[in-house]
Amino acid sequence: MLKKRLIPVLIIRDGQVVQSVQFKHTNIIHSMPATAVDFFNKWAVDEIVVLDVSRTQQKREKFYEVISKLSEKCFVPLTVGGWITSTDEVRSLLRMGADKVSINTAAIERPALITECARIFGNQCVVVSMDAKKQAGGEYEVYSDRGRTPTGLSPISWAATVQELGAGEIFLNCIDHDGFRKGYDLELLRQVVDAVEIPVIAMGGVFTWDHLVEGVTIGGADAVAAANILHYTEHSTKKAKNYMREHGIDVR
Repeated sequence: MLKKRLIPVLIIRDGQVVQSVQFKHTNIIHSMPATAVDFFNKWAVDEIVVLDVSRTQQKREKFYEVISKLSEKCFVPLTVGGWITSTDEVRSLLRMGADKVSINTAAIERPALITECARIFGNQCVVVSMDAKKQAGGEYEVYSDRGRTPTGLSPISWAATVQELGAGEIFLNCIDHDGFRKGYDLELLRQVVDAVEIPVIAMGGVFTWDHLVEGVTIGGADAVAAANILHYTEHSTKKAKNYMREHGIDVR
């Protein structure tokens, strides 16, 4: 069995790392993303995910500058996502130093993009990000455009589809739990994990190290990711990994 991974997430808006609460981006955590990467390099992380939430082309150019600088400092695999719509963009990000790309809305709008990226760059390079929300009737629905647009897709069926199309991993975020400090949506996580054979990364809602443990032991995640808590706690990832090991989880 593969060892579990702990992955910090940097959410970038206008070139700065920001806090996310239900996909609304509030406090600035780091004005210099490279500073956060320096910390995580020293704190024994397994990978780093960087997501761009800027919405203008001018800000997009700033994001490219950030990725180029981060890749020079990052000593672990780097996954980059946010508004990726073409294989040309994927190629550019890989040349800048990304190891993987995370595709979300564009994959929903044009699922063939998943297959194209997998064919050109390899399945291991393609992460499909999925944002889901619980509906009034208790069922879950996938949303696009950073949680703004309901798609009518079931997370279970969409997960199976992206696996078939060539995705190497799924990055699963529950909109309801994002920034709310109540842990992962374990029901949603378990449903998606059970629906596919590719690795599933859990994201959204971590406030204690117990939440990371639950993501693995109850939710079945192959990797656990977090943003806010890891930025606000000194030596956070080292402490988190030690706690996970103490609770019987084999982490990298």
